[in-house]
Parts: sequence; structure tokens; C-alpha cells
Amino acid sequence: MNDNELQKLVEEVSLQFFHSEFKHTAYFNPRLRTTGGRYMLRTGNIEINKKYFDYHGKTELINIIKHELCHYHLHQLGKGYKHKDRDFKMLAKAVGAPRFCTPIPNETKQQNKPFHIYQCVTCSQTYKRQRRINTSRFVCGKCRGKLILVKS
Repeated sequence: MNDNELQKLVEEVSLQFFHSEFKHTAYFNPRLRTTGGRYMLRTGNIEINKKYFDYHGKTELINIIKHELCHYHLHQLGKGYKHKDRDFKMLAKAVGAPRFCTPIPNETKQQNKPFHIYQCVTCSQTYKRQRRINTSRFVCGKCRGKLILVKS
């Protein structure tokens, strides 16, 4: 699917579920990482994450489009378009737009980052940190003893 096909699909979904035209541009944004799509307030355009279409298919793409069109149409009408607004919640429920998109399994896994383990010389309290710390500057929070690097 390319940007032109996406534009046609967004226009069809808008007419079918919202009974109103979509007069702006919809396109795939390859830089989106953690979200399925976003509605741009300043321009009125909708950006979609193509990875969700590639992984989950057209039904998930339509759900993302419905969610973003809720933002779009409410903003165009001057009503509450934010997730917390009553208007948004009611419209999303009426058209069957999900609040969150289905996650992509390999995207949600936390990377195995190396940990640095420090231990207090006095009380043996251990600290697990992702970043290295300066042991001459920082001390144990429990007894104010000296810290040493046990495992990097």
C-alpha cells in the first residue's frame, strides 16, 4: 500500500463511519516508532505508521484510521478532540475506534541493556544501575559508605 491508496482508504472510512469528508492529506510516516498514527493539529493531516499495516493487516489499519479521524472531525468541529474529552470518548465508541492500537510484539520488548551493579563496602547494600556512576562522588544512601563496582 502506498500513500495514494492510504489517502483513498481514509476518505472512504471517513464517509462510511463519520458521514463527512476528509479534506486533508493522509500519508505513511516511517519515523513513527511507538504509535500507530497521529493527527497533526496545525495542518489537519494524518500520519500513519506503516509497520502496523505490514504486521497486523488492513483491519488494524482501519482501526487506527478511525481513531485518528475521531481527533480530526472533532477538532474541525471545535469540539473536545483529546483522549480525555467526553466528545472524543463518545464518538470513538460510536464508530468502534479503539483507544489503543494492537502492539507489535518485537517492538514492545525491552532491550537487554547491560547493568552495572554497585555494592556498599560498609553495609553490603547493592545498587543496580543502567548508567555508570562516579564512585568517588556518590555514596551509599543507607549508611553513606563507599561504593565499589561489583559487576559491569
